[in-house]
Formats: sequence, structure tokens, C-alpha cells
Amino acid sequence: MKPFLKSNAISNDAAKLRRRAKRDGYLFFRGLLSEKAVLRVRRDFAGILQGHGWLDDAPPTFDLVSSSEGFIEGSKESLPVFCEFQRMESFHSLGHSSAIIRVLDKLFGEQTFVHPQKIGRISFPGKSNFTTPAHQDFVHIQGTEDCWTAWIPLGDCPRKLGGLAVLPGSQESGLLNLRRALGPGSVGVDVSTVDGEWRSSNFHAGDVLFFNSLTIHKALPNTTKNRIRLSVDYRYQGLSQPLTEKQLIPHFNLFPWDVVYEGWKSRKHQYYWRTLPLTIAPFNDNLYRFKDGIAGKGKKVERGFHLPADLSKKLTEHCKERNQTPSRLVRDLLSDYLEKNQG
Repeated sequence: MKPFLKSNAISNDAAKLRRRAKRDGYLFFRGLLSEKAVLRVRRDFAGILQGHGWLDDAPPTFDLVSSSEGFIEGSKESLPVFCEFQRMESFHSLGHSSAIIRVLDKLFGEQTFVHPQKIGRISFPGKSNFTTPAHQDFVHIQGTEDCWTAWIPLGDCPRKLGGLAVLPGSQESGLLNLRRALGPGSVGVDVSTVDGEWRSSNFHAGDVLFFNSLTIHKALPNTTKNRIRLSVDYRYQGLSQPLTEKQLIPHFNLFPWDVVYEGWKSRKHQYYWRTLPLTIAPFNDNLYRFKDGIAGKGKKVERGFHLPADLSKKLTEHCKERNQTPSRLVRDLLSDYLEKNQG
């Protein structure tokens, strides 16, 4: 797998940044962020993991060694950790770093809007079946197609620790149909008909990978023996572009912003979007479909769903008794089973 093309040399040239972004669908920067700022978030996150018994080591090393069997993002066992992470001031502040905003202001040609919804990721060793599959972010974010994600590992991240790979130029394929998957988001895309060669690199603390919401990307499996990989996802777009209300709520939407902000030292990054002239667009649930083929950019598509009402009710009651939520993946797998076994 070839390494990413570095964009540090053109970081101050708006025209060159836009040409490369249009061609490749990604921009990679070495050392864009302060290593100190990144490692501060890592330490804060690691402290939460240690508090929940997920780590074998302790400060000040925090090599993130773990003998835990691991948990899947969004599972009942993982939510307490992610809820605490959502309330970390250092985590939210990193997404507003001036170095990031300077680059994106040039890329967008206008004021950059930082999405309030920010995401923390955990990759456990030996969980390759649950590695984030090849996918596009647009179906989850929507709004403008010119939304960009910043993927930032919280510390050095060699490929074997589970970095990220992108398929350069794949954003030109438009919005692909979905396929079911086991990783975060529960969906992926079929890349068999998409031309191109995957790229990835060994990351160092402070490196940032930006990619467009239609660019196909995937996580690499964490093949280490016992080390956890931590990373964050931040989303950005031009202020004049539309976005959905979904991006204005905390990830997982388990509590309001006033709970997130409890104990923060600064108000600078609290409710900053409320005074901005935002254009809110509807979120289209119909973009979640599971059929072969390609949907045109921005085209509304329908997704078949045929789970009988009585079975859906039983599934809901079953999960309620166990304090669980019936996920889209479970419902779709049941739907497929019924379609294949009718009669």
C-alpha cells in the first residue's frame, strides 16, 4: 500500500489545496498539530479507560496495553466510557485548533464551521471482524457533500496499530449503495467497481488526515498483540453550506450539551454555533439502502424494509427487558432472513 501524498508544502496555497482536494479527495499533513495538545487528549482518554479497567498499564507511560477482550462501539458495555469521553474539554478543544482552521479556511474559501458533534474511536487488538469497513461518511452526516472529516490518531499509530486508509479519487464515484457490516456505523460500500489504489501511512502524534464526505475510506485492523488505538473524528464545512441538525447534538445523543459542559474551564467552545447563520437541511433516512448499484450525488434513494410489525414489537420488547436497543443491523438481518424463508 502506497503512503499518503503529503500536503504540507502547499498548506498556504489555496488554489493548489483545492486542486489536490478535488483530484484526490483527501489531504494529509505531517505534524500539523502540536504533539503536546494531542497527547493531552490521549492522557485524558486513557485515564477514563483505566478507570473502567480497560488498561493494564498506568500513567505516565500509557502505552495503552490491554488484556481486555474488547467492546464494540455503541454496545451497552462501551457507552459509559464514550459518555465520559464526550464530556472531555480537551477532546472538543482539539477540534478547534487554529492550525486546522487555517488550512480549511483556504480549502473552503470562507469561514470554516466546526461541527459540534465530535467522535472518539477505540480499536482493540484482535477484533478484525469489527474493524470499520470501507465506507463513505456522507450517508451519516448529509447536508453538504463538501463536508470534510479530520481523522487524528491520539499518539503514534503505525499501520499495525490500526490506522486509516483512503481510496484516492473515489469521491468522484458519487454516493454508493450500502452493504451491511459489523464495524462502527454498521454499514459499508462495495468497492469492487471503483478504480484506484488504497493509500495509508504510519501516523505520528500531530499528523492529520482530511477527507471529503464522499471519499471511500476504511480502518486498518489492529494486529498488535495487546495495544489499544485511540483516535478522533472531527467534521468541518464552509459556514454558508447546509448541514443537518443531527450534527448539532452530542455523539450517541445520550445527554444534552449542558451535561457535556459541566466542569469546563472555558466557555469559548460552548454553544458557539447558536449565534451563527446556519442553513439547516433535512436528514434523509432513505439514503440507507442495501441494493447493488450507485446512487447519483444527492439523489434520494429508497431502502426496502420488510420486518413485520409483530416481529418488530417482539424484538423491541426482548431488547427492552435486557436494557438494549434493537440496532438497524439486527433488524435488517432479521428482515433478510424472513425474505429468504417466507412460506
